[in-house]
Amino acid sequence: MEEKDVLEEKINERKERFDDKKEKSKDKFEEKKEKSKDKFEEKKEKMEDKFEEKKEKGKIYSEMFVNDINSTIEEFKENFKNMQKYADEKINEYKNATVSNLAADLVETDETYYLKVAIPGISKEDVEIEAGDNDIVITTTFKPLIEELEEVEDVNVIASELTNGRCSKTVRFENSIDVENIKAKYNAGIVLITLPKLIIPKHKITVE
Repeated sequence: MEEKDVLEEKINERKERFDDKKEKSKDKFEEKKEKSKDKFEEKKEKMEDKFEEKKEKGKIYSEMFVNDINSTIEEFKENFKNMQKYADEKINEYKNATVSNLAADLVETDETYYLKVAIPGISKEDVEIEAGDNDIVITTTFKPLIEELEEVEDVNVIASELTNGRCSKTVRFENSIDVENIKAKYNAGIVLITLPKLIIPKHKITVE
């Protein structure tokens, strides 16, 4: 009977030890589990912070990239506009330096030449006419439209087909002309010039 009691006592002791170890193991597991959970949450939080930080940086870089592109486009437009303006100025300078011919009609009778010269948009005060013994020169200057709009800002030339700059027409005649009696009339952008021929009477020479 005593042996049985001793055996049961030993069994109970071992059971208590086992339960005690089990409890301790359970506590350690819970402790490790809690620590692991804390670490996981900490890492998760750090990763989220890094993600938000990268996201914010990416947003900033994207905005900077877009701004840079927009700035580059605007700069390109401005440079192109300046280049076009410079080219237009050079073209106008070339046209002003180049003397072009005025359109003209010329007819004659036995006594008179009639010269019709087109100067559209030019007033009669801006026309120069010079005549010699057997020639006449008509000169004027056409202003390009862009110069007529001096008070308007940021004007760009799209097309320039009208005559610009200094223009002249020189006509030489077979007969001498009566310079003192030349007449010029202006009407609606046309100058009509009447040039009487200089009739030199023939003299018979008596041979002695």
